[in-house]
Amino acid sequence: MHVYIMRHGDAALDAASDAQRPLTHCGVVESQQMSRWLAEQQSSFDLTLVSPFLRAQQTFNVFSENVTLGGNVKTLDMLTPSGDAKAVSDYLQGLASEGVETVMVISHLPLVGYLVSALCPEQCPPMFATAGIAHIDYDANTARGTLCWQESPSRLATAM
Repeated sequence: MHVYIMRHGDAALDAASDAQRPLTHCGVVESQQMSRWLAEQQSSFDLTLVSPFLRAQQTFNVFSENVTLGGNVKTLDMLTPSGDAKAVSDYLQGLASEGVETVMVISHLPLVGYLVSALCPEQCPPMFATAGIAHIDYDANTARGTLCWQESPSRLATAM
């Protein structure tokens, strides 16, 4: 199974609660940039899993403008910043066992870094730039993944 893990775009610091922090203009732009780039790498997803927090939902909305979704989108409470990476990796293992081939996860630091390590035990938790994406090739039979690449808006801008 191919697992793509995306951190939400840049978010405002001021809000009534952490869950209500919206994307900034920069966060929208970098999410657009990354989703357009990703559409060239992986044009569709069987399932998209999204944090319930506003900034992740807004990142998903931008993402869905550029990438074909298989129609299956789930908002999961376990994808909040303090979510349990082991629980999320177990959930993904179940999806892989069911035959799901491509999954996009849109969440937050520190969960996204810990999730990479949970799926790829030899990997230290990487840092994620806002709107950064990591691609993991996950083998359900061995319950181990390989980090194929990690990309960020600033690295894309530098490459162009």
